[in-house]
Amino acid sequence: MRPRLFQFALWLLLGFPLLAADQFSVATYNVENFLDGPVPHRTAKSSAAKTKVRDTLLLLRPDVVAFQEMGSTNAFLELRDSLNTAGLDYPHWEHITGRDTNIHVAVLSRFPIVARRPHTNDSFLLNERRFRVNRGFVELDLQVTPQFQFTLLAAHLKSKRPVPEADQAELREQEALLLREKIDAHLKAKPNAPLLVVGDFNDTREAKPVRVVIGRGRNALVDLRPEEATRTTPTAPFQRLGTNVTWTYFYNREDTYSRFDYALANRALAARVVPEQTCVFALPWWREASDHRPVLVTFSLGMAK
Repeated sequence: MRPRLFQFALWLLLGFPLLAADQFSVATYNVENFLDGPVPHRTAKSSAAKTKVRDTLLLLRPDVVAFQEMGSTNAFLELRDSLNTAGLDYPHWEHITGRDTNIHVAVLSRFPIVARRPHTNDSFLLNERRFRVNRGFVELDLQVTPQFQFTLLAAHLKSKRPVPEADQAELREQEALLLREKIDAHLKAKPNAPLLVVGDFNDTREAKPVRVVIGRGRNALVDLRPEEATRTTPTAPFQRLGTNVTWTYFYNREDTYSRFDYALANRALAARVVPEQTCVFALPWWREASDHRPVLVTFSLGMAK
């Protein structure tokens, strides 16, 4: 049997999805209160807005998607089922609960999850008071093909919303330090194993929490920094709308556009990035779905650069 035919037969036997052009993609998307009902200080997303989230994903079609501001498992599986009905199947999933019991970090994946390391009870001392990380961190090992695996860390750091118990920026920085500990542990144990860190970090590139997560020196992560692009059908090529347009979040109260959503990779994985298939996804009706735009990063399974 020819090598490619043998690989094809092996993937089918082991239940791996077929990949177009030997690539795989990962998205991160804050879906803004994707709840099954209202909770204190949050308004549940309307059915029309939930449909727009689904429609966005059907156009983007990531192989893996990490969510922030996801509601309960009921809301999460409702979205998964609606995507499946529309032809986008995610057999594998993760949903965690941290101190915040209303919104969560969650992941849908076409690829088998071979290891789960949920971090839901991490805590830190600040001004002689102990705090827990609000939403926890998802950590998964995903088996893309029988020969290729990568680790995904997904996070949603403390928002800029003031809270009475401590300074919001200091809380976010402490959460970032704990996330960095997970990154360093991975890089120490498996320095050349592909690692992707994604999520809503609720701060700009030069702010201390984001710099902490990126790190310095040999263990620094690569900021993939996707730029704005769009497409009209799931199979159409992405069209760039302009250079250096990277914002992902719109804050209505201040009428500001910021990059709060990130995709960071270690060098082993960053060498595989496919720039023309990597973007901040722009749609005319993006605000009907969420106050964030999704970020998509695509990687090659061929030889790294």
